[in-house]
Amino acid sequence: MKNLIYIIIIIFLIASCNSSKSLVLDHKKDETATKPSDTIRIANDELEYEVIIIDGGFTSWLNGQSKPRGYYTESYLENRNKIYVNEWNNRARQPQRFDTNLYEMQINYDSNIHYGYEVNYLIYNYMIYFQITYKQQLSGFVPRP
Repeated sequence: MKNLIYIIIIIFLIASCNSSKSLVLDHKKDETATKPSDTIRIANDELEYEVIIIDGGFTSWLNGQSKPRGYYTESYLENRNKIYVNEWNNRARQPQRFDTNLYEMQINYDSNIHYGYEVNYLIYNYMIYFQITYKQQLSGFVPRP
């Protein structure tokens, strides 16, 4: 069976909670409604993993505000991802305390697997984007693009 890393975040409308709920429901009914630019997918059949990031603003944020590839070392990205993913998963396991619209599911990120630079780069940048966009802090580090 494949080991899967899923980061699936649905576009949240800031205007109202009801709009967000209907958007989430509509997205689950019809995934073809998602524009190709809203989805980033990385897969490696040899390692049997897949990363899917669905968030309407992430692609443009990644292209315009994130640090370029190569700016951070792979070990830096792995270490930060461990911290961010652990906190994300803690929040996903506590739906009574944290917004289930933000933390819908846990992320299956195994720090003993070498996912490579690109996967770690995208997960790290999504975590930064997520924290800035949704005003969350997943660690003692202040998120910066």
